[in-house]
Amino acid sequence: MGKQQVAAHIVWDWNGTLLDDNDAIIGATNAAFAELGLEPLTLERYRALYCVPVPKFYERLMGRLPTDAEWELMDEVFHRYYAQHRVRCGLTDGVVELLTGWRSAGHSQSLLSMYLHEELVPVVRGFGIEPHFVRVDGRVGPSGGSKAEHMVRHLAALGKSVDPARTVVIGDAADDAVAALHAGARAVLYTGGSHSRASLEAVGVPVVDTLAEAVEVASRAAA
Repeated sequence: MGKQQVAAHIVWDWNGTLLDDNDAIIGATNAAFAELGLEPLTLERYRALYCVPVPKFYERLMGRLPTDAEWELMDEVFHRYYAQHRVRCGLTDGVVELLTGWRSAGHSQSLLSMYLHEELVPVVRGFGIEPHFVRVDGRVGPSGGSKAEHMVRHLAALGKSVDPARTVVIGDAADDAVAALHAGARAVLYTGGSHSRASLEAVGVPVVDTLAEAVEVASRAAA
């Protein structure tokens, strides 16, 4: 199949992008911090400091990397709290219409998340949007890592129907753009999730305030 026959493709991020889960994320982070006696974070401070790998984020707040025991405790508390509170989270406004429109235009799209795969799939299915994606991949290894190699494997699994050069990753974190560039794709970053606009703009890719804008940029970039 020649490149001109390959449809434009979007790889969507999940947490903070398609799923509006900021409140659950901040609550879970603060629950984890409380285990070590750390002060709670506001959303603004979280967005200003958040980075991956997550232990590096904790280092910014603690002044040192957490010990293995501290990391295991904080990770367990975070995921337990998040699982309890995620059920109140909904999709970001306009997601269903955007997914439907992109697919109706003859393009393809997939979902790649660092959220645990066995938990991600039923959540996506529960929102009724799974049929819009040609592939849904969550994390299968330990938490706390980077998305770059995960992205390479995801695009490889999609095969020849997807050309990285005509693929745009839409996410809310600097790591989404780093992963996209690592895999030979492009990226658009959305300000509604985990990062401040300033930290996203420092990456050097387009930054937008709505997912509708993100899809418009993706459409032009993948043309």
